[in-house]
Amino acid sequence: MDAREAVAKALETHGPIEQIYWIGCGGSLIDLIPADYMMNAESAKVESRAYTAKEFVVATPKKLGAHSMVVALSHSGGTPEVVEALKLAEERGAFIWVMTSGEGSAVTQGPWDTYIYVWEDETPQRELDSAQAIMVCAELMKAQEGFDAYDAVYEGIEKLDGIIAGAKAKVESELCKRFAELCTKHDFFYIMGSGAAFAQTYGFSICSLMEMQWQSCCYIHSAEYFHGPFEVTEPGVFYFLQMSSGPSRVEDERALAFVKTHTDTYMVLDALAYGMDAVDARVRAYLEPIMIYYMNVKLRAARGKVFDHDPHIRRYMGIEQY
Repeated sequence: MDAREAVAKALETHGPIEQIYWIGCGGSLIDLIPADYMMNAESAKVESRAYTAKEFVVATPKKLGAHSMVVALSHSGGTPEVVEALKLAEERGAFIWVMTSGEGSAVTQGPWDTYIYVWEDETPQRELDSAQAIMVCAELMKAQEGFDAYDAVYEGIEKLDGIIAGAKAKVESELCKRFAELCTKHDFFYIMGSGAAFAQTYGFSICSLMEMQWQSCCYIHSAEYFHGPFEVTEPGVFYFLQMSSGPSRVEDERALAFVKTHTDTYMVLDALAYGMDAVDARVRAYLEPIMIYYMNVKLRAARGKVFDHDPHIRRYMGIEQY
């Protein structure tokens, strides 16, 4: 059951939908955050909140119930916290839709609807989890309150495959080598971003670098940078800025202007310069995290080669009890 079918069924069996909760852990949660951002920015009728799964269980929203839609994501399909959250949502009578690439996994075993995606290089973005989550937003708003940018969402998603292909070549030629070299000189650095793209600022830090490369780093929101963190900015401190192509771009531009004059070590990944200018300005902010993710993959791979650190190596995850 894809996003369009899921929304149609949710409205038929649980409508009207008054709340939508996005549930995941780590990289899975990161892929849902842009949809949460979109719903809060665009919908006047549906409350939206993204939760790490355990937090959803221990601090369950009181409004969770028959008019709630829960969208859960577990790439592997075996995340225990997500399974626990799904059981709770089922008990509370919510409509549940689960995405996973783990066919036959634990998250597919409950009395809820699922969407199985195949994560391969040739898989179109429209079939993958992040785009499907954005489609949920578009379909739900169109059905319940109208959404003028509905067609623009789907047109933008169709453009992503070409945008990503071009952006991969561009990031390899422009950023990868320097990023890897700077990692050899900086045991710690800061990553900044804003808007829906902040999901990937967060993801680049905790998943691509801390988890997959054992690289110490910190993520900072571009607007919050000026409310404390900028005090540590000085020559020799490395900043990596992911610039949005949407309304929050002004926050990134302000941060960049300060960084340029207060440190000698920074890099910029500008979504507008990496192809997002081809997408309708009304929706590109919600889709750019998908493109940025693939740039982050290229950057972590470049670092991995220099440090001889395969991104699949773990020392705790799935090895120790925790």
